[in-house]
Amino acid sequence: MILKLLLVTIVLMAAITALFAVRILLKKDGKFPNTHIGGNRNMARKGIFCASTQDKMANKDKRHILKNTLN
Repeated sequence: MILKLLLVTIVLMAAITALFAVRILLKKDGKFPNTHIGGNRNMARKGIFCASTQDKMANKDKRHILKNTLN
């Protein structure tokens, strides 16, 4: 029973992987879609950024503030 379930799972995963590969090979640009928040233009227009971008922006603001206070 468990062996049969494992075999079905492996076959399904192989089929899904093959379909992704075919999609990438047949697509004009041939790369995975960017599902990261940073790659979504609509989110950027609304001012929503990923955590790493927000960290970079916050650190940039802090450096700017520090430069102004030291002068």
